Amino acid sequence: MPERTFTVLLGTTKGVFLLRGDGDRANWAVAGPFCDGWPVNHVIGDASGLLWAGGGGDWYGAAVWRSEDGGESWEKTRLTRGTIDDWAEDDPDVAEMFGVTGDPLPFDDQFAQVWSLCHAHGALYAGTKPATLLVSQDGGRAWERVDGLTDHPSAAEWSPGAAGLTLHTILTHPTDPQRMWVGISAAGVFATEDGGQSWERRNRLSNAAACPPHDHPAAPRDGETGHCVHNMMLAPGEGATIYQQNHHGVWRSPDGGRSWEDINEGLPSTFGFPIQVHPRDPEMIWTLPLNGDDNGRFPPGAAAAVWRSRDGGKSWQDHRAGLPQNGCFFTVLRQAMAGDRADPAGVYFGTNSGSVFASFDEGENWSEIARHLPTILSVEVVEEGVRRV
Repeated sequence: MPERTFTVLLGTTKGVFLLRGDGDRANWAVAGPFCDGWPVNHVIGDASGLLWAGGGGDWYGAAVWRSEDGGESWEKTRLTRGTIDDWAEDDPDVAEMFGVTGDPLPFDDQFAQVWSLCHAHGALYAGTKPATLLVSQDGGRAWERVDGLTDHPSAAEWSPGAAGLTLHTILTHPTDPQRMWVGISAAGVFATEDGGQSWERRNRLSNAAACPPHDHPAAPRDGETGHCVHNMMLAPGEGATIYQQNHHGVWRSPDGGRSWEDINEGLPSTFGFPIQVHPRDPEMIWTLPLNGDDNGRFPPGAAAAVWRSRDGGKSWQDHRAGLPQNGCFFTVLRQAMAGDRADPAGVYFGTNSGSVFASFDEGENWSEIARHLPTILSVEVVEEGVRRV
């Protein structure tokens, strides 16, 4: 087996960057930018060296990139048109300069960006803005819509969040390819148990039957939790426990999203973007609270802290060692926290100020392993020399 190495995959506003470390999770080196400098919302990969990136915007349209050599080279598949195509139609010189061929694109102008990616059970999934779920059976070259979600009876009611109507989280069951969950801002959590043919909206509070109506600030008052989901993570195990950070709190579902429990008590704020779960312990979770919608979306008191729970959210403890405690105004976005599978497990997050922080002792202590990068939109970790289980 080759020597174990770690690669932190960073999606940024100026392309993909790869942060490579050795088996001791030290001596980190930055490579990039890749993917033509396009805005990239999410980068994922596996231990074989296969990587995918998704992004785009109004200027470029949406695209997915594929690398079969660990990021040394990338193949781009454009999915939708952007303003660049309109300019190219009117000016052959512009078309040549930007490499626009004028060939039809598979989804024309149906969406502007790819926001999320997930590879599981031999399929590659992509979530877009506006919210659509796509699936590829050939590793990202050809795509089709998952119409069961697009045509959901509630679709006409979906309202965009501040960043638009985005499908930003895709979770798959570890053993059953028919079961999936997605998070849409601001439409909520949706689940399928038949491979995407039909979807159930799952936003019910666990105490909804006992005390409707309620006055939750980010939800209808009919027993549902906040529709503006920010991020979700599936806990290790049988695929029943899900954690969610939404616009107004951290929530836990013990039953695959059918009901949600408030686990905010002990946190300094109910607002935040990412949530992370330990790779082996379903009760250990991390989040990074921010000071709220109207206060700047930076760490409370301008002092950074990652909060950890060892008991599934019943209690929380802040961890600050190595994090800036004065004048810290960065934001950590919804997909910008990830973990590795080492023992002890590593936790990583990226900031909109271009820094990457990591803890190699499950959140006790932190160090800055990269700085001065573009705004970081997503963080994922790939380990080579070890197989995921």
